[in-house]
Amino acid sequence: MMSDLNFISVNWSAPKHVHAISTTRRGGYSTGIFQGLNLGAHVQDDPLLVDKNRQLLSESLSLNDALCWLNQTHSSILLKIDSDTQSGLEADAAWTTLNQQPCIVMTADCLPVLVTDKQGRFVSAIHAGWRGLCDGIIEQSIDSICTEFGILSTELLVWLGPCIGKTAFEVGPEIRAEFMAHDDKAKLAFTEHNDRYLADLQQLAKLRLAPLNVAEISVSEHCTFNEADDFYSYRRDGKTGRMATLIWIDSAAVSY
Repeated sequence: MMSDLNFISVNWSAPKHVHAISTTRRGGYSTGIFQGLNLGAHVQDDPLLVDKNRQLLSESLSLNDALCWLNQTHSSILLKIDSDTQSGLEADAAWTTLNQQPCIVMTADCLPVLVTDKQGRFVSAIHAGWRGLCDGIIEQSIDSICTEFGILSTELLVWLGPCIGKTAFEVGPEIRAEFMAHDDKAKLAFTEHNDRYLADLQQLAKLRLAPLNVAEISVSEHCTFNEADDFYSYRRDGKTGRMATLIWIDSAAVSY
């Protein structure tokens, strides 16, 4: 029987008309290894149940329009969502200035990143796994948005959401080397663990954000790997569901 949904609130200083949440796996219609609110349509869950979960999410957040889901491929592609944008386009980041138009990314250990400005004139959601982080999806997305929107990165607020934590994400030395090839300071985000390393995705994101001098970086303390009752984790379970992180502008509350 479906239980109530449980959302992770975003602890930052964005204007009140900017709404943002991360889902957990609690509630929803999926069963078995996907038990809960699985929002991933690409993980071999029953498509009808995924559709019901997505509809339940929309209704719970009072979002009447269909959500614009991305086909995430660990790319560095940023999609600007307008009134004609179709769901299912390949991208790992999205942004919009439209009211009541959520930007949404799915994760199951990767880092969801939310961005807005101090006035809440745009919103953006970024899917940052280690590959996307290494390839620069965060800084490239922010640079593109700032250029098109005509805004300085010093006006931005950033939230780093629930992801696999720094005590759980084991990687090989080759991944550490890739990050250090870009910035030697990346070594600060890796801790030796036997003949491998534990990587801190949030710290790696902060290092990429550092040159941009954004106004605020807030972080979630949740670890998707260690909190099995609340989160799906690809690294922990392999075949599993997906959470979603959403951000949108509430037209009823916008006042410039």
